[in-house]
Amino acid sequence: MDVDEDKFDEAVLALLYLTLHDPGRAWESFDWDAMGRLHEKRLIESPVGKAKSVLLTDEGLKESERLFHKLFSKDA
Repeated sequence: MDVDEDKFDEAVLALLYLTLHDPGRAWESFDWDAMGRLHEKRLIESPVGKAKSVLLTDEGLKESERLFHKLFSKDA
């Protein structure tokens, strides 16, 4: 299957919003390639390290919330 990595990355970023637990910090239990691409896009800080969570940039946090609502909220 030919996967649209941009759409995949949007879904991962939206799901990171679901796992927020501290200001701007989310659990990083997602595909490492996607996490690397989100880092390259400057939406998250480096996902490499001992921490089991990742820090979203200000832009990443805003985009994560927007995508979460776009992909998962029911229409009013």
